[in-house]
Parts: sequence; structure tokens; C-alpha cells
Amino acid sequence: MFITFAVLFTLCTQNLFSQWQPDTRLTNFANASYTSYNNAWNVASNGNIVHTVWWDNRLDPINYEIYYKRSTDAGVSWGADIRLTNNTGDSQYPSVSVSGSVVHVAWQDRRDGNFEIYYKRSTDAGVSWGADTRLTNGVFDSWHPSVSVAGSNVNIAWQDRRDVDDEIYYKRSTDEGVSWGADVRLTNNAGVSAIPSVSASGLYIHVVWDDTRDGNAEIYYKRSTNGGESWGADTRLTNNSASSTSASVVVSDSVVHVTWQDRRDEWEIYYIRSTDAGAGWGAETRLTNDAASSWYPNLSVSGSVVHIVWQERRDGNDEIYYKRSTDDGVSWESDTRLTFFVSGSGAWNPSVAVSGTVVHVVWNDYRIGSEIWYKHNPTGNPVGILSINSEVPEKFSLSQNYPNPYNPVTNLEFGISKSGFVSLKVYDVQGREVSTLVNERLAPGTYKVDFNGSNFTSGVYFYRLITGKFIETKKMILTK
Repeated sequence: MFITFAVLFTLCTQNLFSQWQPDTRLTNFANASYTSYNNAWNVASNGNIVHTVWWDNRLDPINYEIYYKRSTDAGVSWGADIRLTNNTGDSQYPSVSVSGSVVHVAWQDRRDGNFEIYYKRSTDAGVSWGADTRLTNGVFDSWHPSVSVAGSNVNIAWQDRRDVDDEIYYKRSTDEGVSWGADVRLTNNAGVSAIPSVSASGLYIHVVWDDTRDGNAEIYYKRSTNGGESWGADTRLTNNSASSTSASVVVSDSVVHVTWQDRRDEWEIYYIRSTDAGAGWGAETRLTNDAASSWYPNLSVSGSVVHIVWQERRDGNDEIYYKRSTDDGVSWESDTRLTFFVSGSGAWNPSVAVSGTVVHVVWNDYRIGSEIWYKHNPTGNPVGILSINSEVPEKFSLSQNYPNPYNPVTNLEFGISKSGFVSLKVYDVQGREVSTLVNERLAPGTYKVDFNGSNFTSGVYFYRLITGKFIETKKMILTK
């Protein structure tokens, strides 16, 4: 889900980066806790609720389980750990995605003798969880799942060994994870196709993966334009004699962003984008440049602001680094080092998510054993609203959206007569929150926000403005 606002606030880069808050330790056990190295997302967020998943062996040194934790105040404080799996086989490499109050988690699980893909969901923003759902059933391993949700459509891609060589498979649910369609084989070649990453926007689904059909590992891409019913041809994104691996993909409207680690210059982080929903691709951009290795990049996007995290050894031990682009990947700001350790410790496998103005990062960290750590920047995602009139309105107001019906973008205008905290949220017909448009303190004036419904299904939605004692709700209709 990606909300595009009418204009970006002009913010000072140095001030933004100074807003990174201290590290927060999320786990504290004698045994090891890990985030996923396969670039599946271990953090997802919607509004003020942040969701994290990982795997650890706190109860059994030879058996790993999937755990979950959430914050309801944008990462300031955290609730208790919730154990999502409980079986005698290893449960590893979880991936999480969220749409409104429905949280989706997929992982690989060995309870059946070999690794299979399992799935679990929460319909109340992580408070309670349904039963495990087994998505694959074979005699060979299915592993490294990546999950992405767009409205009620849940998309999972994974690596599968049923065809002797590892291939990429895909599965979807069109009813928020209640039921699932058949497995779809996305690759068919003599090489190894591995470690997929999936991102969805409306009916467009984008998958990237590592592929050795050309002798060395290269990054390949494939898309569906009809919600996963059919798929286009494979597109080779890299072409060099060194290994290109560990790709991560995200999409905002028609702009698709891909990053990976590449060994043509030692291990460095590279980036490429498509501005036409994956039909064509621009030139590569090298994002890192130093003598030490840079590994395991992970992307998140909000409108035209792209965020990337990775682990890097330029400082003698592995640290987490971050950088961003505020113009859809055209240019990139300087690197920001997020962790600072003494020699011998290190940080690994970061994931990044954004919601509103907040950037969330999680990783596993060896400063005190292998534990899960978190960091956030409350002003790191410079999205805002357009102030269209600074004159003080006589009263609070919420206008009817325009156009209405709309496809897919509509304008929401409101007036604030007194300084205060303002909340503007979108809900579906069942009363579930699906998007937070404004969640901040505003000065008096008249404002406008664009709501992009490209990730949502056709139907009736409601938007509600709350500020002080003023509460007003209006109806809008999305038609596709």
C-alpha cells in the first residue's frame, strides 16, 4: 500500500538524519535470534502500528520457531513477544506484510520432514493470530518465502526444489489469506533460480530473483499485470561476469525499484528502476563504493521517497547503513551509518519499512549474542500535505473528495481553525482502517491530500477527520 501526497515538505537533510533514535533491543535470551538474510521483509508498518518477525531458538538450542512483536506508537515502545509456531521442526526465514489491520506472515517450516512454506495471519493488527496454513506439499524443499499484499490480494513467491533444479514458484490469495490458489511455476531453466522478492501494487505483481542460467548468478525479473493470473517473460536485469545476488524489489504506482549485491567490484550495492511498471528498465546505479563488502540490501518506498538499508564492513566489522532517494531513485543522498560497534561484534540482515513520516529498521545484532534490534527515524520519510491557504478558517471542515467516484487518485481537502493534532484516516466498508493520511500536529489553515487507491479494490470507502472535539466522516467511491 502506497499513499502519494500532493507535495513534499522541504526538509533539511542534516536535520532529518539527526532524528535517528537510539537502538532498541527487542529480544533478550541466551540463545540466538535472527532476521532473514534472503531479503524478505522482517518489518512492516501501517500508521502507528509496526510489526516485526524473526526466528529464534530460545526454548530449544536445536529447534527454531517464528516470533512476532509489535509497537502501537510508531516504534517508541514495544509489546511482548508472541510465539507464532510450535512444532518439532525448524521454522525459519519469516516474511511479513500488512494491509490495514490484516497482518500476513509466511515462513519455511520443517515439521513435515522437509522444508515447506507455511502462512499465518492476524485480522486485528497482531493482537491475535489464526491457525497455520500449509501452502506447499512436496517431497523436496520449499524455502525462502517473500510475501506482499495489495488490498485483499496476498502474493507469495518462494524457491522450490521439486523440479530437481531450484525454481521460483508463486501462490496467491484473493480473499486476504482465507483461501489459496494453485502453485504457479515462474521459472524453467537448467540453472538455479533462488531467493525471490515480491512486491505488488494493485493488479501488478513484480518478482525478482537470483538465477544461474547464464553461468554466474544474475538478477532476473518477471511481472504479472492481472493479479497473478498470468505472467510475462523473464527479463534479465544484470549482465556481468561476477555474481549478482540477493535482490529486493518494491513498487510505488508505476515506478519499480530493484536493488541487489554485486561482486564485479568486490561486493557492492547496485540499484535499477523501471518507470513504466516493469515494461522497460533504466541504467544501473552503483550505490556503494569502498574496499569492504556491502551485503544484503533491503528496500522500502513511500510515494517518490525510496529507502535502502544494507550491512557493510567498511568499519572493520559489519554495520548497518542507510540511504534514501527523494526523487524516485534518480539521485541518492549520502550514506548514513546506523550502528556503531566495537571490533568483533556486528550487525546483519537489515529490513526497512516506512509509514507516515517514520522510517523503521530491524536487524540481528551480535553485540550481546545474536539478538533482534530496532531503530527508527520519526522524520525520515519526508512526505507531507499541501497547505493551500494559510488564512485561519472560521471553523473546522472536511470537504467531499474530488473527483468522486475516482480512479485511482482523489483529493481530500480540510480546514483547521485551531492548532492541534490532526488525524485523517481511510476505512473500508467493514470499518477496518486501510490507510493513515495525516497523523500529526498542524497549524491553522486549509490543506489538501491526494489519496492513491491503486492498491485497493473497487468499492465504497470512508475517510474520517479527527481534531480536538471535531469528528467528521465522508464517503468516497473507488471505481476501476
